[in-house]
Amino acid sequence: MNKLVLTGAAGRLGSYLREPLTKLCNELVCTDIADSIGNLYPGERYQKADLANYDEVHAVLEGADMVVHFGAIGDEAPFEKILQANIIGAYNVWEAAFQHKLKRVVYASSIHAVGMHKKQDFIGIDAPHRPDTYYGLSKCFAEDLASMYWDKRSMESVCMRILSAAQVTSVRALGTWLSNDDLIQLVTRAIDTPTTGFSVVYGVSNNDRVPVDNSKASHLGYRPKDNAEQFAEKILAEAPPADTSDSAQMLHGGPFAPIELGNSGLATMNIIDDTIKT
Repeated sequence: MNKLVLTGAAGRLGSYLREPLTKLCNELVCTDIADSIGNLYPGERYQKADLANYDEVHAVLEGADMVVHFGAIGDEAPFEKILQANIIGAYNVWEAAFQHKLKRVVYASSIHAVGMHKKQDFIGIDAPHRPDTYYGLSKCFAEDLASMYWDKRSMESVCMRILSAAQVTSVRALGTWLSNDDLIQLVTRAIDTPTTGFSVVYGVSNNDRVPVDNSKASHLGYRPKDNAEQFAEKILAEAPPADTSDSAQMLHGGPFAPIELGNSGLATMNIIDDTIKT
């Protein structure tokens, strides 16, 4: 394609995607609220924009073929903050994409849109929304927005419900891990599948202990390669005893499930910052 836009390019996941996405287009336009994202790859340029500002989003998407939307507050936060970046920001992306006649929005949704479902239920992509936080609620809003723009305006979207796109440091991650290579494959399939309509797919690797069912998303051609079982022996040996009364262990939302609304979920987790620096 000619022009591809990546929002959230300064974030950890955005940093993984920048170079691979330059291979899929003539021009990759990266955007975020940061002043800079460091050195640029060939075929890449940076355009600062605030997702909560429609005019700035509209300007970034002009002339684009698709947008890969990873820009957001990536944690639970007070509703007012989530409202601006994640909810109004999502509307601005979809509306600007429609106005510029983009083919598709590829969206970084989250397991937290369905985080209050039990892990043992092995939910599919058609599981009803059960958000665990304001953050999860914002993902529900964006998924429903994507569905509506397809039904009413015939603009395609792929909503990728990402589980744990971070290094494996917990028992939960033995099932929820999404490796960097599988993340790149997932986004690539969401872009290069000829037709998608409105699609939902779980962003998770080929883990033996995977807690979700992606069978109804097979049309996207996403076939993950990596398996977190390689980390199981060490993780399980160091893990505290299991506790079935702990909603963080029993629900899909993990540590986000028991926290008070508005409080950080990431603060309770051991997320290693492996952002790619350029």
